[in-house]
Amino acid sequence: MQTYSLPSKVSALLFDMDGTLYTNPVYARNQTDLLVAKLASLHGQSFERTQAEIADFRAEFALTHAGKGTSLANVFLAFGVSIEESIRWREELLEPSGSLRPDPLLKQSLTHLSSTYKLALLTNNPMVVARKTLTALGIDLSVFSAVLGLDVCKVSKPHPAPFLKIVELLSVPCCECVSVGDRFDIDIAVPLSLGMGGVLVKGVEDVYSLEF
Repeated sequence: MQTYSLPSKVSALLFDMDGTLYTNPVYARNQTDLLVAKLASLHGQSFERTQAEIADFRAEFALTHAGKGTSLANVFLAFGVSIEESIRWREELLEPSGSLRPDPLLKQSLTHLSSTYKLALLTNNPMVVARKTLTALGIDLSVFSAVLGLDVCKVSKPHPAPFLKIVELLSVPCCECVSVGDRFDIDIAVPLSLGMGGVLVKGVEDVYSLEF
């Protein structure tokens, strides 16, 4: 776990979902593979070729953006797949209940944190998938004061709009918010530029011990 510019007063915690509230590399990879396979089918080419083209695009993006990464939804935009189509594909293809199980330690940690801070969930998956994921993890949606998915803002992190929208929903200033996620470029860099703090986690195990 690594912290960045933590504010002296913390009022709200903004959590990423995938790779943050659960650690399951196989499911995470399967999510990507299902979407890449859908893109390959759309373009009438093999999964392997499409995967290689995406890898090439990501490498070129990093070269031209000071080593930064971007989200899969943003990558798909470059391949002719709109955000609206990405949302439909995710709603159709992603089923977390087959891979994720209830996590009592996560439930305990989030319940404890929610007694002191406003909690928000900010994910690049649509709201339907977010709700399914929380259900699979045994987490009651009510622990979060606000939940924001890709289908709300129609732009994907690391765009600043989702972060600004979730802060608006929480009615908390950016300077009192901390973004918690597993990818610096996607979950942490933009919040820092907006005046928030950041916590970069390696997985849900770091969330268990989160304290401010």
